[in-house]
Amino acid sequence: MILNEVKIVGVIPVHLASARFPRKALLNIRGIPMVEHVRRRSLLSFNNEDVYIATGDDEISKNLSKYNANIIKTYRDHLNGTSRVAEAIRNIDCTHVLLLQGDEPLLIPSHIDLVKKAINEKPDGDAWNIVGPLNKVEDLNTHSFVKSVIGIDNRIIYCFRKSPLTINFKIAQEFTRKIHGIIAYRKDFLLDLVEMAPSNIEKFESIEQMRIIENGYVLNSVLVDTSTPGINEPHELEIVLKSLENDIVQIKLLEKITCSQQ
Repeated sequence: MILNEVKIVGVIPVHLASARFPRKALLNIRGIPMVEHVRRRSLLSFNNEDVYIATGDDEISKNLSKYNANIIKTYRDHLNGTSRVAEAIRNIDCTHVLLLQGDEPLLIPSHIDLVKKAINEKPDGDAWNIVGPLNKVEDLNTHSFVKSVIGIDNRIIYCFRKSPLTINFKIAQEFTRKIHGIIAYRKDFLLDLVEMAPSNIEKFESIEQMRIIENGYVLNSVLVDTSTPGINEPHELEIVLKSLENDIVQIKLLEKITCSQQ
């Protein structure tokens, strides 16, 4: 496929009925709902008109409208964020879409820039995912976030929650990475992807990226040198709050988005 002009938009799929942490999307973090942290950070890379909130919950729409967010109302009971984003962008003029997970309030805008760069270098690719380093051996078996195995040409060849590896952690660090909540798709590929049946590993491990891999398509990794924690479970809120207090990069980003009038 040849694309004459690349147009990338960002979509944050949000719902209240999170299985492991209900209503976390509106969790108050330093006076701002968690999903609004993600939106404001994404706007440091995108223009305002290129970032959308996709939700089927009226309460989320009402709360985010206070911040002049661009909201696309979707079917409420999507099984995952991928299908919600596909519905949201069906009638949007774009060639590619970045799915930005709403539970990563420490998102670093330069990571979005790296994905954009990767897309522009190879716009006919299928999908791209930000991946970062695993910092401690316990990360390999932490169920709340997904890990990946990186193969030839930086292609993601497998994703897991509990490690299938038996090798030394130092060796594993060379080709295993944490999956971050920034995944990009060529628009027409995404619309095709959501029509495919859920794959086996996707269903049993709750890893949406495996539908791409199991169907033989290419999921490209985009490596960053810093892994940031998300909020998948309640105890992870404290980890995020400590980062906002102690990490100089996060302190500066918080200052920027707190002053933002978006």
